[in-house]
Amino acid sequence: MAKVSRITELKGVGPKLAEQLEQKLQIRTLTDLFFHLPFRYEDRSRITPIGMVQPMRPAVIQGEVRGASVLFGKRRSLLVKVQDHTGLVNLRFYHFNAAQKNQFRTGAMVRCYGEPRRGASGLELYHPEYSIIDEGLDADLEPSLTPVYPATDGISQQRLRLLHEQALTLLAADQVELTDLLPPQWLQQWRLPTLKDALLFLHNPPRDTRLELMESGQHPAQRRLILEELLAHQLSLHKLRAQVQADAAPAIHSAKQLQQALLANLPFTPTNAQSRVVAEIEQDLQQPYPMLRLVQGDVGSGKTLVAALAACDALEAGHQVALMAPTEILAEQHFNNLSGWFNPLGVQVGWLAGKVKGKARTQALADIAAGSAQLVVGTHALFQDEVHFARLGLVIIDEQHRFGVHQRLALREKGAHRNLAPHQLIMTATPIPRTLAMSAYADLDTSVIDELPPGRSPITTVAISDQRRHEVIERVNRACARPEQGGENAQAYWVCTLIEESEALQCQAAENTAQELTAALPHLRVGLVHGRMKAAEKADVMARFKAHELDLLVATTVIEVGVDVPNASLMIIENPERLGLAQLHQLRGRVGRGAAKSHCVLLYKSPLSFTSKQRLQVLRDSQDGFYIAEQDLAIRGPGELLGTRQTGLQMLRVADLQRDGELLPQVRDMAQQLWTQHPHTVEPLIQRWLGDAERFASV
Repeated sequence: MAKVSRITELKGVGPKLAEQLEQKLQIRTLTDLFFHLPFRYEDRSRITPIGMVQPMRPAVIQGEVRGASVLFGKRRSLLVKVQDHTGLVNLRFYHFNAAQKNQFRTGAMVRCYGEPRRGASGLELYHPEYSIIDEGLDADLEPSLTPVYPATDGISQQRLRLLHEQALTLLAADQVELTDLLPPQWLQQWRLPTLKDALLFLHNPPRDTRLELMESGQHPAQRRLILEELLAHQLSLHKLRAQVQADAAPAIHSAKQLQQALLANLPFTPTNAQSRVVAEIEQDLQQPYPMLRLVQGDVGSGKTLVAALAACDALEAGHQVALMAPTEILAEQHFNNLSGWFNPLGVQVGWLAGKVKGKARTQALADIAAGSAQLVVGTHALFQDEVHFARLGLVIIDEQHRFGVHQRLALREKGAHRNLAPHQLIMTATPIPRTLAMSAYADLDTSVIDELPPGRSPITTVAISDQRRHEVIERVNRACARPEQGGENAQAYWVCTLIEESEALQCQAAENTAQELTAALPHLRVGLVHGRMKAAEKADVMARFKAHELDLLVATTVIEVGVDVPNASLMIIENPERLGLAQLHQLRGRVGRGAAKSHCVLLYKSPLSFTSKQRLQVLRDSQDGFYIAEQDLAIRGPGELLGTRQTGLQMLRVADLQRDGELLPQVRDMAQQLWTQHPHTVEPLIQRWLGDAERFASV
């Protein structure tokens, strides 16, 4: 008997429905349908006595209609009283007609399914699904748990259930081609079902299945698919790494003379953590294939110095180095720092950003192409087709999560000099929780700078209601005023955030706050930076703030990364409840960069929700970026933490990184085994779970 594979071979699936399924739910084949899995289950297999129903827990109830009446209040509603031998409950309908009301005659038996909620007259079921049971006949209950599928306009739950029923019948009869891609010995070793058995179970769990086990993702049928999905994502990153490392790269060795000269000119020495990470990078640079290393360092840990020391090796060996940052403010700060360090050593530092125009741009491009610009700092402008490097040996990317994976790899093509790809060093000041690093960055080796340079002062963080705003303004006054005025001669940031996504509204809020603070603090010099200012304007304000020509800087979150003003020891963050913990930690890291005791005030809008209180408490209690990132992952999930352009992890269908994180070490080992021992299963697994969304198909 021929195997069935096309969705159109199911009854009732004509061209129109097939097109809807493909366009709206990405279902083209029966295999796609099998992997369109329920996201929850309803237990319609048993009747719950009315006296035992609990608020917010859906249930099937059955009882006798004791009365039905139309009530007129703010909204007209139909209220139906239903009673069994254990109690009474109300059904409430806001949308109904006369025929519907007449169905609920006194004495009729009704069975309904819904979620009880507390209402004006006790427990009520709002718009439940219901059926009137004819006398002498007892309607059958569902024989299994009822799956609830991700649905869309025009394709109802009922339609999806009927399609799945047909497909599962074919699967049970072995009339569908479905390959089990995991080695049989793994299934025995971890007591996992076959793929066929797992799918049959998950689409149609028996009525005695423990619902709480399913809700927590702990059932063996779920674990089977969770492992396979995480494995597919891991393998896609293995594939990326293999593709990159299939290229040849310059094996970089140096006598360390440039490093020694750089360090001799600096007023500080590297920490032990910085030295360890530099040694790990140097080991990678000596290999004949591209380095792929992620350096994580908390705010202020000295990643720029690590990058500079790595650059020294490549520069000394005659290669160009490109350093790319996500914003012009951060890129320009890197340019200024690195120029100050490298120009005295005879190294020409080039600069390329969107604002570099005309003759300056032409000259910058010529210098890069000729190789006279040895260390090139820039923004995403470095991606552009007109940029050609003479001998690019090392690419350094700051704040990787701001770029897509493909953007990062695009710079690889810039180094195709003598068929050699450049080494890649990726840096981030956003600590990445271990589970996320093992999944989202599995293509990268990871180093952690887990030590702050000496002299950094701890930051005291307090949360204050905006009802005490006047006190906070007075605190800014004391901090920034000159000693002769009784002040501390420090500098402060005032960061404005809004719930609205509109950048225009955020900038307007910052402008209004700057005007308010200028009026309230007339003797302080107040500056303003926001995202809609021209890059030159922003850079000018930042330079004036750094030179202490300004006392107070009002800003949007554009100052999140890279701004280094050691004299700034006070930060006010308005509406901190609007931001993620990691972003708040980044912002807070703009102070505490000098020896003075530093403070961060979280000026929240009252009243705070319980979750917001918890989040702000985490920030008050800890300055450990990794701990804060773990908490952020637990609260917000991986999609927001990484940014939508970074990975396909927010597309996970059955796996949940927060819930299933403990599986990742096992998944990493499994991926390595499959890659080496069962290579023929790698591509089918990636295609099964990622399909057209495979992130690296075009790499």
